[in-house]
Amino acid sequence: MIIRKSPQELEKMRRSGLLVWEILKQLAAMVEDGLSTWDLEVAAERMIADAGAKPAFKGYYSQAAGTRYPYVLCVSVNAEIVHGMPAPKKVLRPGDLVSIDTGVSLNGYFGDSAITVAVPPVSDEAQRLLAVTQEALELAIAQCRSGNRLFDISGTVERHVVRHGFSVVREFVGHGIGTSLHEEPQVPNYIDRRNDNPRLKEGMVLAIEPMVNAGKPHATVLADKWTAVTKDGKPSAHFEHVVAITANGPWVLTRP
Repeated sequence: MIIRKSPQELEKMRRSGLLVWEILKQLAAMVEDGLSTWDLEVAAERMIADAGAKPAFKGYYSQAAGTRYPYVLCVSVNAEIVHGMPAPKKVLRPGDLVSIDTGVSLNGYFGDSAITVAVPPVSDEAQRLLAVTQEALELAIAQCRSGNRLFDISGTVERHVVRHGFSVVREFVGHGIGTSLHEEPQVPNYIDRRNDNPRLKEGMVLAIEPMVNAGKPHATVLADKWTAVTKDGKPSAHFEHVVAITANGPWVLTRP
């Protein structure tokens, strides 16, 4: 069941979304050669606690993994697509692409967002991967209008990515969000005819998150049962925003 939110609920989601935006902004500024991904984890956990919020990811149970996720961040580097685990020995080096994904619960409503940051210098191809992934997200956001359908979002991402010679991950998708981190509907980054294609209506809130690979789309999960990586070892990029469908068009809740 897709849960539509009232204007009052959207205002609450806006506050959680802006908190996630502020956390990611500060974490992005920290990324540099020699920083460990654990340094990012420690900083994020402190910021979430200082804001009086709860981490959305820490303690989240995954049926596929059979365990609860132990950290407030997912930090995925280079060929890691999503759900990379922060660690003191996971140190960033020049040329790395660092995906930082986090979420919070504030006053009972969730925010969720992701960015990918480069440790300079990076190759032209890596810069192009980041640009195309961000462009795909912005184009998808533009489709978040009442009367459109879910596949307008999915197809827009897929077409833009494929047109530029990259591929979209199929094993992981975006999602609805509200008083739960993951709600209906699923939001794939490609047209999946096995899924429903609901019409978008005012009050729907979607976490749209293109995951784009430089090489083939195929992913596999490591022995830790969480970290998803590209099968061909090529880098991946990930950007995410939470978007509300309103009478005035798309409202991105996870940025000012």
